[in-house]
Amino acid sequence: MVPKKFFFTKGVGVHKDKLRSFELALRDARIAHLNIVQVSSILPPRCKKVSMEKGVPFLNPGEITFCVISRNETDEPNRLISASVGAAIPSEEKHYGYIAEYHSFGENADTAGPYAEDLAASMLASTLGMTFDPEQAWDYRKQAFKMSKKIVYTRNVTQTARGDKGGLWTSVVAAVVFIP
Repeated sequence: MVPKKFFFTKGVGVHKDKLRSFELALRDARIAHLNIVQVSSILPPRCKKVSMEKGVPFLNPGEITFCVISRNETDEPNRLISASVGAAIPSEEKHYGYIAEYHSFGENADTAGPYAEDLAASMLASTLGMTFDPEQAWDYRKQAFKMSKKIVYTRNVTQTARGDKGGLWTSVVAAVVFIP
């Protein structure tokens, strides 16, 4: 099975039980009704991005659904958590792209999101034979990747949250969901 479409989603949940907190984050992301199977980082060739609103109706309750998913949770009051997925799509349609998942503590969306995007773009760049200095800032490398015309699109979706002040479990998820 090779997916033909994908969408990005994210969510947050808070509950006294860790598992319910995660389930509420999946519900917020509109994918709690699915049987999620976590897969690695390859974005199939010619797999087209659609909006979450257009993608969710293709998926039926209980359906086994493949996702690249990042999750994080805490029960520490005010602790900042993040979950992020980044994607990099090559300009050549017959080549596959990359998705990278990343989760962290103490990083906001402006830090975690670009990091996940950078991971995906760097993995793709290395498979395309591109040389780059990994010590350069992401903004610089992003421009270089796009100017090379080998990487046409990068994006991330990131969910952050602060741990519940009362010590309830707080969960965050970010995912790329594949549609068969």
